[in-house]
Amino acid sequence: MENQTMLTDLYQLTMMQGYLANGYHNKEAVFDVFFRELPFKGGYALAAGLEQVVEYIENLSFCEEDLAYLRSLNLFTEEFIEELQNFHFTGEIDAVPEGSVVFPYEPLIRVKGRIFEAQLLETTILNLVNFETLIATKASRVVTATEGGAVMEFGLRRAQGPDAGILGARAAFIGGCQSTSNVLAGKRYKIPVSGTQAHSWIQCFPSELEAFRAYARTFPDRCLLLVDTYSVLKSGVPNAITVGLELEAEGYHFQGIRLDSGDLTYLSREARRMLDDAGLTRSIIVASNDLDEETIFAIRAQGAAIDSWGVGTNLITSKDWPSLGGVYKLAAEGEKGVFHPRLKVSENISKITNPGIKKVVRFYDRAGKAMADLIALEDEVFAEGKPLTIFDPIQTWKRKTLTKFKTKELLTPVFREGKRVCELPNLNDIQTYARKELDTFWDEVKRLTNPHRYIVDLSTGLFDMKQQLLLTIHNDIKSNNQGVD
Repeated sequence: MENQTMLTDLYQLTMMQGYLANGYHNKEAVFDVFFRELPFKGGYALAAGLEQVVEYIENLSFCEEDLAYLRSLNLFTEEFIEELQNFHFTGEIDAVPEGSVVFPYEPLIRVKGRIFEAQLLETTILNLVNFETLIATKASRVVTATEGGAVMEFGLRRAQGPDAGILGARAAFIGGCQSTSNVLAGKRYKIPVSGTQAHSWIQCFPSELEAFRAYARTFPDRCLLLVDTYSVLKSGVPNAITVGLELEAEGYHFQGIRLDSGDLTYLSREARRMLDDAGLTRSIIVASNDLDEETIFAIRAQGAAIDSWGVGTNLITSKDWPSLGGVYKLAAEGEKGVFHPRLKVSENISKITNPGIKKVVRFYDRAGKAMADLIALEDEVFAEGKPLTIFDPIQTWKRKTLTKFKTKELLTPVFREGKRVCELPNLNDIQTYARKELDTFWDEVKRLTNPHRYIVDLSTGLFDMKQQLLLTIHNDIKSNNQGVD
């Protein structure tokens, strides 16, 4: 992976110089990575991007070319530049595994270390986690809409640059896509690659039938034909049937056809009838054409006979929800391992942070279904044999008592003393993990529109700490403003 140390916002570096100049650079800090709102007005999100975060941190170092550029800005002191010469991360990181189902305000990543080091990580961690989590979630929704149909991601040509195309394909695979058209992503991440032909292939031959036959000769065991270049039902499907029967007679399996325009519901039903009447009952119908989860859901509800889906632009760009909005906020600071909780206050209630060093605990019923999550202080313990009453942190009268539950802590160790302490799973294992995680949630939570709101509460300890800090800050402000007109 390319060294991304300089992939940061300028103010991270100016703050780092400020910490050094004021003797704060060795203070310890804890930062949380979280988002405030579920994307797509959905019921959940899928965490992704941790592998890239790990690679970024393991490669953190400023080369001489980097330092020369920073000197050229005439903004930084030589003392600061010298401090960067031996820079590397020496702290701790905990994170939810990729493919985890996550919700607003839950720490996806927790960074603990010297503030001089932890401050630098903000921009790049957010860049990686925000994008991949967004695309993985979008892909999961698309896959959910197909109810078992295969989805191919093929948005590279419409992605916002090569990195978005490559990491987007990776995230889409985590979300449940079966393949990608992106060959580099396939090579790098061992994602199955798939694709057929473009309309230009058909147009290059004297006739559509000759184009189909030429493709069948070239790929007889992987022949799936694009049938909407001229006329789907009058030309494309009949010619595909002709070639399909020729392949079958030679002992090959004719894969099927792809529809890329028109009324996909009507055309797929008619094409299915024509294929079946010709005896090509095993051949599949693939659909594409600016699809997303809502379109797929609507087409399926109308009885479309589509087996597989190609989804490009709307997936790779997350067209209807362009950003996850994840943030990186200070939760505690201290020295020599003794930390003090810190709180950001805002007139906007949603922007008030949760203080302290926290964990996320998920509660499951006896059937293994997720019941609720609790954002709690790191040292809080929840006995599985003891009933627990939880409450909404805003509407505190909304209470629920959990009984006969099992628990799982979502945050797992990734770095200790700057060294990675976990194995990174391969992408197939991450996809399998995501699928199993989603299976622990009720369908109502995964519903595409108006999903059930999954319970995410604060523990009593965290709630009390937050209220006390809010009261203390309020009283301090009131005291400081006494006598001010």
